[in-house]
Amino acid sequence: MGTNHISMQFVNDKTIKLDKHISLLDDFTLKFVKYLSNFTNYVLISGYVSILLGRSRMSEDVDIIIPPLKFNDFSKFVDDLSSEFYCLNTDSKEEMFNYLSSGVAIRFAFLNQVIPNMELKFAKTQIDFLVLEKKIDVYLGKEKLHISPLELQIAYKEVVLKSPKDLEDALHLRIVAEKNIDFNLIEDYKRILNE
Repeated sequence: MGTNHISMQFVNDKTIKLDKHISLLDDFTLKFVKYLSNFTNYVLISGYVSILLGRSRMSEDVDIIIPPLKFNDFSKFVDDLSSEFYCLNTDSKEEMFNYLSSGVAIRFAFLNQVIPNMELKFAKTQIDFLVLEKKIDVYLGKEKLHISPLELQIAYKEVVLKSPKDLEDALHLRIVAEKNIDFNLIEDYKRILNE
């Protein structure tokens, strides 16, 4: 399990400051959320959280959850985004919206590229809304990203996903944030996820 050289400061339980080289995946993510944050709240989840916090592994996609939007707002967001990104699933904003509304994620990539891509979904479940509510801020210099609380991220990877890659992601988070995570809270989240 590799770790990139980064300096990580846990400012408080809602804020992490990172001093690290901005990777191509970070740059892609920062550009996407710049458009998105003009329209809605969001939270980055899954593998990218571990990568952002120093885990060395490849990823072709970044997972992001947003609250359900009205079609009008979603349409404006896609129009804004279209100067730099396109949807891999369909060109039709109505189809994109229908996918999202029915619980299917859609993917966006830079124009003329396929990877990396952003896997966007509307919050649907209790856990999705909990992640949005409890999100934490990660500062990369002057840039800011919202990520899943680490305790919930660890619990989800250990209880729900459970693939070798996910268990390694969870272990990485346990190690890098050891002095700053609430281990009892991880167990609480595991109980919620098992219900």
